[in-house]
Amino acid sequence: MLVAAAVCPCPPLLVPEVAAGAAPELNAARDACADALGVLAAARPDRLVVVGPAAESRSYAEGERGSFRGFAVDVDVRLGRGGTADTAAAGRELPASLAVAAWLLDHTDWADAPVEGLGIGEPLGAERCIEVGRDISGSAERVALLVMGDASACRTLKAPGYLDDRAAGFDAEVARALADADTAALKALDTGLARELKASGRAPWQILAGAAEGADLSGSLLYDDAPYGVGYLVATWS
Repeated sequence: MLVAAAVCPCPPLLVPEVAAGAAPELNAARDACADALGVLAAARPDRLVVVGPAAESRSYAEGERGSFRGFAVDVDVRLGRGGTADTAAAGRELPASLAVAAWLLDHTDWADAPVEGLGIGEPLGAERCIEVGRDISGSAERVALLVMGDASACRTLKAPGYLDDRAAGFDAEVARALADADTAALKALDTGLARELKASGRAPWQILAGAAEGADLSGSLLYDDAPYGVGYLVATWS
């Protein structure tokens, strides 16, 4: 059963070495993410599942590795603190969203619960996402979710997706749904619109909605801003 969830954005710029001189611009977002992970740890889960957007849908075992060398910085991460050397050596590299999650976990007082990752390809439809969430929720007595993903990338003229007048309203509705732990609203997100607005969090948020069915969780929105024209949201459900 799902006992807690944290929702965080996944830009590599959350890693200070990647952001370099611009690192202070996301200090508030980093602090909010740390607070959200604290809520997960306080729930004392038996299992933590980290979900984030990826080029393809596949699972990642504890101990698998990622890096930010593609951003010209010598920073490596591993998912969780467990796993064997053989697992880490054999695993494929974590997608960027899970690498950011691994960095966040490594920089907080995370509990010793087993961790695993799930990369989600953007084409995965809403119904399938909801089914995946239900399966995750039923996988242990006390499950926690770390849900990685950005809102729209179209909030300003300089945003990666340029300015789209629909972006602010889309992000506001997602923020409200996360604040209210409104699973129905997340399930009803327009998949096509999310794709057009380059909202990478759509599928992970719908997995959260499926996992939270019947869990009677309350939501709290910790951060809502759009630096660089991209919507970043941090929330907790507990």
